[in-house]
Formats: sequence, C-alpha cells, structure tokens
Amino acid sequence: MVFRKATEEDILTLTEISKNAFDTDIFVGGTEKGGPPDYDSPQWHRKMMWENHLFTYSDDNEIVGGAVLFRNGTKLFVGRIFISPKFLGKGFGKLLMQEIEDYFSDVDKFVLDTPIWNVRTNRFYPKCGYMETGRDEESVFYEKINGKKA
Repeated sequence: MVFRKATEEDILTLTEISKNAFDTDIFVGGTEKGGPPDYDSPQWHRKMMWENHLFTYSDDNEIVGGAVLFRNGTKLFVGRIFISPKFLGKGFGKLLMQEIEDYFSDVDKFVLDTPIWNVRTNRFYPKCGYMETGRDEESVFYEKINGKKA
C-alpha cells in the first residue's frame, strides 16, 4: 500500500474515483447521486493538490482512493476520504485511515464530520476508533486523539 501526496498525473483518476464513490451514497441514505461541493471537479482536485491537501492511496500501482486533508497546527481535519466502489467492503477504507494517522503521526488529534444520513460512514468511523463529539441538523462530528504521538 502506498499513501502519498497526489501529483498532476493522479488528478483525473482521483476525480473519477471521487465521483463514483460519492455517487454510491444514494445506497446508504443519500436522496440522490451527488457528493460534497466539487467532488466531481478536476479543477477543484487540482487546487487541493497545489495546496498540498490531496493525497492518493494505491495498491499494486492501482489507485484505490484518495483523501483531502487539512492540517492546522497539531490538529488534522479529514475533509474527505473516498475509495473506488470496486474496492468497497475489502478493508481499504480502514487501511487508508491508518495510513493517514501514520503519515501525520505528530498531530495531537484527528477530526472529521460526516452527513447524519450516511449510514455507511457513521458505522465506519467508530470502527476506526473515532468518537462522536457532537452533531447538528446535518452532520455528525468525530475525533480521535493520537495515541501514537510521542
């Protein structure tokens, strides 16, 4: 497994995976195909790459998924993760979260939010050790304290 910053060569593949992955949310509580803002935009993914927020995750030289991550001092906000639908249910999401935590092993806390209606992600993040810290009308908020930080 390889987790690394995305390059220009990854943009179209990551955009396609993002679109396909978020479009499957219709099967886990979404009311229609779609995703977060610009989830299907190569320009947005390119901007995230230029700003060092876009990462790619590969297995045997095939891109399995990606992540959009924002570091703020000692905290990492997991903006998005997405796994190609052909790899769903095979443990790659959990492995990706572990790779993110290993790559950013010096942060104190990992935080994220996910739509309240998304049954899949609201089951997934607790399985990765994330604790719910709150919710509003739209989102559930999670965090994980970094137990690996020296």
